Amino acid sequence: MKTTLLRILPFLALALLPLRAEPSAALKPDAKTLTALEAADKERVSAILAGDRARLMEIFSADLYFVHASGKHDTRESYTEVLATKQTVYSKYNYVDREFRQLAPGIVQMNGRLLLDTKTGQLDLNFLSIWRLEGGKWRFVAWQSCRNNPPAAAPAAAVNSKT
Repeated sequence: MKTTLLRILPFLALALLPLRAEPSAALKPDAKTLTALEAADKERVSAILAGDRARLMEIFSADLYFVHASGKHDTRESYTEVLATKQTVYSKYNYVDREFRQLAPGIVQMNGRLLLDTKTGQLDLNFLSIWRLEGGKWRFVAWQSCRNNPPAAAPAAAVNSKT
């Protein structure tokens, strides 16, 4: 029996292969959800750049858990405060890559790479964030980012020492 199973296992795997969905395709939000999330994120970025306290409190979930690339943790109230009082100022958000993945009904992960201009320079970040549908509106509930290493310096050119 074991030998028979081992013989048919490769054929069984080949037969089931077409049923396997690509992870990104299986997790892709429908067009309506994607449009709503893109609009919500555009509004979030606009409110952050403006430091607009009222809009930030509306966009951020009461459960916001925001962890900066430095490791510092913020809540909705503390992150809104530093943005609204200009203790933290971002002047430009530039997504290099951004992807949305529907993890469960009403829960979407947004991840990618971001170039973020700050008072002290540009940050090159990878990020992972979560949006949650609350009362019919998408709210920003979590963020975690890490810095990318700067590009490696080009090796010094070999010196030709013919004399």
